[in-house]
Amino acid sequence: MRYLVIVEKGPSSYGAHVPDLPGCIAAGETKEEVLALIREAIEFHLEDLKQEGRPIPSPASTSELVEVEAA
Repeated sequence: MRYLVIVEKGPSSYGAHVPDLPGCIAAGETKEEVLALIREAIEFHLEDLKQEGRPIPSPASTSELVEVEAA
């Protein structure tokens, strides 16, 4: 499965979340670290859903870049 991961750069770290898996988040000092951590978080999240007998959400989110003129 391929889930969309949103990565955001903060003042001193990176954060990541998965829109299709509410509550699945990670934070790291670098983009590479946060991507590794969110991969682990997704795996644990899906494992927990299975153990609880809950359905695994299908990946549904997509992304697009939209260009606009600077104000």
